[in-house]
Amino acid sequence: MALKLRLTRMGSKKRPFYRIVAVNSATRRDGRALEYLGHYNPMVDPEEIKVEQEKVQKWLDKGATPSDTVRSIFRKAGMQI
Repeated sequence: MALKLRLTRMGSKKRPFYRIVAVNSATRRDGRALEYLGHYNPMVDPEEIKVEQEKVQKWLDKGATPSDTVRSIFRKAGMQI
């Protein structure tokens, strides 16, 4: 089972809000997540980023790979990957 850390879209039309989730790579974008790891809100100034680093590290240790967008969000949050 290939694990990914990626974004799932929440919020209303033209007001996106994203959750950072751990999912199986075959799962669709808004499908059932294995675990919620944080959130990202690009609509406020400055952007709101909340990441639970312990959970993220647990999934990275299990072999999950972050998407390019999630990797850049982690860098903005000050995490080293």
